[in-house]
Amino acid sequence: MIPLSFSGFSRRLSGGSMGKKGEVMQSIQSKQDLCLWLSQFSHPDLIADWAMSPSVVTITANQQVTIQLPFAANTLINELSDWIAKQQASGAVAPVTFDIQVKPQALETRVSAAVKGVKNIIAVTSGKGGVGKSTTAVNLALAIAKSGAKVGLLDADIYGPSVPLMLGKTKAKPVVRDNKWMQPIEAHGIATHSIGYLVDEADAAIWRGPMASKALAQLLNETEWPDLDYLVIDMPPGTGDIQLTLAQQIPVTGAVIVTTPQDLALADARKGAAMFAKVEVPVIGLVENMSYHICSHCGEKEHIFGVGGAQTLAAEFGLSLLAQIPLHIEMREDTDAGIPTVVARPKSEHTQRYLELAQRVCASLYWQGKPKPESIQIQWVN
Repeated sequence: MIPLSFSGFSRRLSGGSMGKKGEVMQSIQSKQDLCLWLSQFSHPDLIADWAMSPSVVTITANQQVTIQLPFAANTLINELSDWIAKQQASGAVAPVTFDIQVKPQALETRVSAAVKGVKNIIAVTSGKGGVGKSTTAVNLALAIAKSGAKVGLLDADIYGPSVPLMLGKTKAKPVVRDNKWMQPIEAHGIATHSIGYLVDEADAAIWRGPMASKALAQLLNETEWPDLDYLVIDMPPGTGDIQLTLAQQIPVTGAVIVTTPQDLALADARKGAAMFAKVEVPVIGLVENMSYHICSHCGEKEHIFGVGGAQTLAAEFGLSLLAQIPLHIEMREDTDAGIPTVVARPKSEHTQRYLELAQRVCASLYWQGKPKPESIQIQWVN
């Protein structure tokens, strides 16, 4: 009986012949052999030879193998652990303990100034309003948290801050420390901040570009964020001066563009992709929201906004179509109630789509990026 532990809990496996240990070790005699063997496990969110990446696999003196996936990926952990268990049961690998963990790595950005405590920033944007960008941002942040990461959410939609309503925090006000540092509002397990926590929506809506940009810079840099693997930013819709300024000043690791299948929305999403290319911010891919409607009575799918538009746009820019999220009355009811779908309906088809999106976003972000060198704390001795 062999213990196999992962992601904070363990599973004990038994059954099947383990083979002869000496025979197995003849084929896996080094760390490189082990990494090559592990790389036989393939998955859409992994690259070839993924286990050969630096710091992913380590072997301790007592022959325990630690696998640290460098992005949020609890679903992937379950699949990998099952694969290893089957290989062990068949005698394809020596009977050792595998410890599989999630340890998201910080990635380099074009803007060198980092946000204290934040490893990676994911900007969720859209070329126009009304495509479900904020709903996507909220559920994406919650899904990443469920995928094994520490997550924050910043509502930067200065002209329509809807995150407080979606999270059921319309009455929340942040505590301010030392007359400067705002404490984020905890909601459903993530740290959040929004201009909606500070001012009335009517007041924020009349702000001009420079005032709005300054306010958002303060929200980002004067919030006392806890240590975060990912900060998801719900960006203002559009591709004007404020969006361009934010993209240039914020150390964004990657952007997700939300659109619908409609031609008008796709035209604006095309402008968004061009804007991020101009400021050298990597676009992780597209999310086609309201991809189809699911009838609440019969369950029939209907493509009321068209078919295949986001896929065509993704191909045009060489991007990935990350997800196609359906339109369903339950999702609207959940956000109106302040309990987003990922929390309200953890077993639903919609939540599964968001969980797949979360892992795909974090995986693509890592494989497309360049890890930052880990800082080393040095203590000077007099």
